[in-house]
Amino acid sequence: MILLCILCLCLAAVFLWQEKEEHYVLAAALKGLASLCFVTVGLMASGGGHTARLIIIGLVLGCIADVLLNLRWVFKEKGQLVFLVGILVFLSGHIVYLAAVLPMAKNWMVPVAVGVVLTALLMKWIFTKITAKKSFKIFGIFYIGAIMILNCVAFSNLVTDPGAFTGIFAAGALLFLISDIVLILNTFGQKSSFSLRVTNIGLYYVGQLMIALSLLALK
Repeated sequence: MILLCILCLCLAAVFLWQEKEEHYVLAAALKGLASLCFVTVGLMASGGGHTARLIIIGLVLGCIADVLLNLRWVFKEKGQLVFLVGILVFLSGHIVYLAAVLPMAKNWMVPVAVGVVLTALLMKWIFTKITAKKSFKIFGIFYIGAIMILNCVAFSNLVTDPGAFTGIFAAGALLFLISDIVLILNTFGQKSSFSLRVTNIGLYYVGQLMIALSLLALK
C-alpha cells in the first residue's frame, strides 16, 4: 500500500506536467491511473462491512469524476457539460461518504446544521472571488454544501469517538474540502495559476489516500 501511495502521487505529478504541456489525452489517462491507485489502496485496506463498502464506492466515484473533469479539455465543444457531469459524480461521491459516516454521529442534526451555516458563509465569500454562470454557481452550492456537511459530521465523530479511523478520515475530508475550494477559485477566479493547480491536485490526492487508508483502522 505504501508503494501504491507513492505511485499515486508520482502519477499525479506527471499528470500535472502533461496537463501543463497541453497533452490532454495523456493527462486524462495519467490522472485516471493515479486515481485508480487510491481506489486500489481502499480495496486493500478494507476489512469488509457496510461502511467500508460505501467508502470504496465513494473512492470509485472520485476516480470516475477525476477523468471526467479532465476530459473537458479533450472534448472542448462539450467541455462545460462534461465538467458539470464530473462535478455531479463528485457530488455523488461526497453523499456516499456522508452516508458512510453519518450513522456514527451522535446528535447528527447538530453537525449537519453547522455545515449548512458554514456553507452559506463560505459560498458568500467564494462568490465575491469568482465569475461563473448561474448553473455552475448552483452546482457549487450543493457541491460545497455536501463536502462541508461531510467535514462537520466527520469532525463531530472525531470529537465524540476519537480514534484512528475517525481522525484519518476527518483529516482526509478536510484536505478534500480545501482542495475543492482551491479548484473553484483557480477555475472560476479572475486569474488561474499553475501553483494553485498543483496545490489543488496535491491536497486532493493526499486527502483521497487518507480516506482510503482510514479503512485500515475501521472497526
